[in-house]
Amino acid sequence: MQQQQHPQTQYGQNQVIPEPPSVVSTKDSFYLRDTMSWELLAMKKCNQFAQECMDSQLQHAINTVGQLHQKHYEMLLRHVTPAKSINNI
Repeated sequence: MQQQQHPQTQYGQNQVIPEPPSVVSTKDSFYLRDTMSWELLAMKKCNQFAQECMDSQLQHAINTVGQLHQKHYEMLLRHVTPAKSINNI
């Protein structure tokens, strides 16, 4: 049985899509919500572990990872938050 290819699947696994789609499906919105929750949790855990860490090099590495998760979270937030609501805040 052959699977039909949709336009969304034309990008490979490691390729970056230049712009988010103008319409997000319900399934995609659930995926985005879950991903944002995971990024937020990872960011919080990194912050907690860095505060508990006694080794300064390890603490720096954990903080760097936490900042990466924060960057990913903020990027996703920009994609899911309409520009109008950002300007009205």
